[in-house]
Formats: sequence, structure tokens, C-alpha cells
Amino acid sequence: MERIDELRVQADAVILAHNYQPPWVKKLADFCGDSLQLSRLAATHPRSTIVFCGVEFMAESAKLLSPSKRVLLPASGAGCSLADSISAAELAQWRSGYPDAIVVAYVNTSAAVKALSDVCCTSANAVEIVNEIPRDRTVLFLPDIFLGSYVAERTQHPSLKLWMGECHVHAGISSANLEERIANDPDAELYIHPECGCTSEALYRASEVPGATIRLLSTTQMIDEAKKTKSRHVLVATEVGILSDLMAVNPITRFEAVNPLARCPYMNLVTPDSLVDALENGVGEVSIDSSIAERAAAPLLAMLDPGLRPWRFQ
Repeated sequence: MERIDELRVQADAVILAHNYQPPWVKKLADFCGDSLQLSRLAATHPRSTIVFCGVEFMAESAKLLSPSKRVLLPASGAGCSLADSISAAELAQWRSGYPDAIVVAYVNTSAAVKALSDVCCTSANAVEIVNEIPRDRTVLFLPDIFLGSYVAERTQHPSLKLWMGECHVHAGISSANLEERIANDPDAELYIHPECGCTSEALYRASEVPGATIRLLSTTQMIDEAKKTKSRHVLVATEVGILSDLMAVNPITRFEAVNPLARCPYMNLVTPDSLVDALENGVGEVSIDSSIAERAAAPLLAMLDPGLRPWRFQ
């Protein structure tokens, strides 16, 4: 830990840790949060090197928003099952069948896929963005089927097409898991990430069970809710790494995973040695082909600036 502190100064580096990272990583990071929040923060931070403790698409997003900075990913092989569920070639083929469609890409996608998209979204703003798209335009939403189904239910957009991708960790948080936990404590508050396999069940319960406290939330929204809740017990459906953040902001409430096995192996690839190697030797530097980078940044910027959204000037 002392060596890492020395090296971050020498490398002029800011260390970022996603909420799903292990507690020891979050303890030494300069900032913790969700992937887009961290990328935006790093873009305005004075340090010239970004060390992103997360997975590849997150480090790519940081590079897209900070093209002049060095970005390091201290976790070899840190992919993402959701991002890997659609390739640029698959998107190009899908899009060819709908030449006038608006492509909405979840931020959990590769730079190559973003480069073929019109606007990005997060789990927190996906409904808002799709609601803004004219109802007569076809929308191709990718890659998460569970988030997409949630967006379809909330927006009722008549021409929303969904890609059949999933995060294997979130998909594994099933309706059966949720029912079992609720049976043990029917009065518990529920925090559900819309990528989860239990999202449809949560929406059904919210409509059928009067007074049920069920919230579909992004990771950042979960932490914000945890700060305010008066509940004695909260069931949490997302990757279990977030539990340490929830307990840190509210040590009184008991936070319990709906599926305690929902741990992403890619989010646990950072080691003390790999972090030292990145800071000391620049191992894991992220580069994005120049032919892709500018096009991939455009949908991210369109998400952040409503004036850049393509349907506003087409």
C-alpha cells in the first residue's frame, strides 16, 4: 500500500475503482463510483494518468473522454460478459436491416460497438433517453435484454427492438432467488439493478403488492438510497461488491445480497502486484484505434449533451 502511494505520485496518476471492486481496491483508490461517473471525473482531474480498476470497456470509456491522457487497466483479461455479447460485426449486420433506426448502446459495450451507435445510456438514464426518441423511429437497444425489457415496459415505445445479451452475473440473480429472500423477510426493502434476471418479477411485485418498497436503481442510485433509508433490512440485487459501499454509508441498516454468489470474476482480477506493475511500468495501457475513437466518443457525448442527440437534427 505504501509503494502504491509512492508510485501514484511518481506516475502523476489518479486511481479509480468501480463499486464492484474488492474493498481493498476501493480503500486505496482516489475515487469510487460507477464507470461513467468515474470517467467524467477523470476527464477534469489534473493528473495525466488514469488507472482504472474495473474492466476493459470502462477503461476504454475513460480513454474516449480523456484522449490526451494515459489510461491504464491493471487487470489483464478483465473483459465483460455483457460487452462481449455483441460485436461490431453483429451490430453492423443488425443495423443493416433497419437503416433509419436509432441505435442506443448501454455504456457496457466496447468502443468498436459504440462507434456504430447513435447514443449511449446508463441504467439510470436509459428510460429518459428512449422516451425522448420520436415514436415513429425504430430503436435498436443493446446489448442487455433485461435492462431493455425494463426500458420497454417503462417507455412503451412502439418500435423498440432488443438485443438478446446479458451480464452472466446479473442474469444469475433470478426470480427464485428474489422470492426466497422475500419469503424470509417480506417487509424488507428491495434494491434491484435493472440488468438482473429478477427485474420482471420485481416489476410484477411492485404492481401487485400494495406498499411494497421496490426500487429499480443504478449502482450510484443504490448508494444514494442507502444514505436515506430508514429500513432495518434491505435486499440488494446486483454484484455483491457494492455491499461494502452500502454498509459504509449506512452501518445501521442490514444490507443482504439477493444472490450472495453474484460476484463478477473480471471485477476481481486487480491484484496489488498488477497495480504496482501498472503504475511503475505502464503495464495495461489502453489504446483505441484512431479510426474508431472519434466515432465511439460521439454517442457518449450525445448522452451527456442533449443537443448532440441525432434525432434532434435529422
